[in-house]
Amino acid sequence: MNSQLSTFLYLWRRKNMEEQKVILSENLEQTVTEAVQSTPHDRLFVICDTHTHELCLPLVSGFECMKGAHVITILPGDEHKTLQQVEQVWSELQKNGATRHSLCVNIGGGMVTDLAGFALSTFKRGMSFINIPTTLLAMVDASVGGKTGFNYGGLKNEIGVFSNADAVILDATFLRTLDRENILSGYAEMLKHGLIYRGERKEERGERKEERGEKRETLLQELLSYDVEQPDLVQLGRMVAESVQVKQRIVLEDPREQGLRKALNLGHTIGHAFEAMALAKESPILHGYAVAYGLMCELYLSVMKTGFPVDTMRQVNSFILEHYGRMTITCDDYPTLLQLMTHDKKNTGSQINFTLLHGVGDLALNQTATKEEIEEALDFYREGL
Repeated sequence: MNSQLSTFLYLWRRKNMEEQKVILSENLEQTVTEAVQSTPHDRLFVICDTHTHELCLPLVSGFECMKGAHVITILPGDEHKTLQQVEQVWSELQKNGATRHSLCVNIGGGMVTDLAGFALSTFKRGMSFINIPTTLLAMVDASVGGKTGFNYGGLKNEIGVFSNADAVILDATFLRTLDRENILSGYAEMLKHGLIYRGERKEERGERKEERGEKRETLLQELLSYDVEQPDLVQLGRMVAESVQVKQRIVLEDPREQGLRKALNLGHTIGHAFEAMALAKESPILHGYAVAYGLMCELYLSVMKTGFPVDTMRQVNSFILEHYGRMTITCDDYPTLLQLMTHDKKNTGSQINFTLLHGVGDLALNQTATKEEIEEALDFYREGL
């Protein structure tokens, strides 16, 4: 990563929430040391899962600032993002003398940072924590926004709170520990950010609308042309920073998801249904894969309902099919998928709520679709390009 990105630091304040730092680091030991030392604490804990305990914890456990930390290890995977594991964290914190003045460093993907963040935000009415996301998905999705939680009753992230980490540390070193599937999982969220990117405001740059539209297109085109199968991690690190900026601008403007932040749900209404159904069938899929499949469906709805360009939809969907394949579903799965969509947290009343697009970066929030339209989108997903 270049020197400009080594100083990447965003701060924001939001109502009823503490200030949060998101840091893109070139020197992991220095960054972790500064973050730990800047958060006063009586005891230090680490939460990771069995995978990150083996692959990622060794990269930080030797730092002087981490000496004496008590490590709590949980089971990996979304199928273990449960109340039982939250209780395990609470129990280990309690048995090992954690107080509301303690500090915990969460090392892992979005499952770890979500679940640990919730457990820590509710233990003793809240203790401090630092997130070190180790997957591409966690870096570009879970790192910004303060969402924590766990799955409940077969539904994704059904229980949770908004709670910012004291600091979030992003370091491309961890990307070297990822396999192809986990790189692709995070990349799906980056594709989403490329689709919703609106460019800088006209009043900030004095640019014409056409020029800003050109900028939107550039971010998406870079994502679609990047060799995700043989990733250049230096370039990917730069793209991660750009992707995080897209999300952070939105969260800064709408921290509680009252309006603009719903843009981040593009692909997620149907994607979460795919993910929950796969989990119920005991054949779980990675979150990013579910988002990619949801994008295919919701871009189709965008073409049909809000005028999204057909050629752009085909370009994005071709990229997804080439790299992610297709989750096998049949018409018999439609009732289950529709039922799961009715539980989406964005819904109002009985209406299933979608974020759609008029064009790249041109948002169509709070859209609804009939049962027949959703089934048509699922038909397209199964059979179309």
